Amino acid sequence: MTRVVLSIGSNLGDPLANLRSVVDALGDRVVAVSSVYATAPWGGVEQQDFLNATLIAQDDALDCRGWLRFGQDLEQRADRVRDVRWGPRSLDVDVVDCDGTVSADPELTLPHPRAHERAFVLVPWLEIEPDAALTVGGAPVAVADLLRSLDASEVAGVRRTDLALVAP
Repeated sequence: MTRVVLSIGSNLGDPLANLRSVVDALGDRVVAVSSVYATAPWGGVEQQDFLNATLIAQDDALDCRGWLRFGQDLEQRADRVRDVRWGPRSLDVDVVDCDGTVSADPELTLPHPRAHERAFVLVPWLEIEPDAALTVGGAPVAVADLLRSLDASEVAGVRRTDLALVAP
């Protein structure tokens, strides 16, 4: 069974509906869904804050490239435009980890090459998987340790909201 960690984000259109579209498309493949977090944009492009969440899903029929295509299809359905790097987006679906696979393939680098330095990925992931680990530099590192290594202001900037992607 292929297990994937997906980081999702949106700051255009109806961001909450865009995030919910991912959960809806996953259906019974969803293993865990984090709370929704509001975060300042990353990368220096002026834009409104993002809504972010992290999901864990499983599917026997999808390999890591299948998960990448799944995310790209959802982005396309949400009219994602890739004009500005780190710019505003209707939907961003990143494959953070896929069965612990390590790959330097430029089409699908695993684990996600910047996940270890992004609090908006790590905070929600730690919420749904307290013992999570991510391969960094060839070795697994606890997500909790990765979070502790980030600037405290970046971690504090990941603000849990009262919004939800699934009914309680």
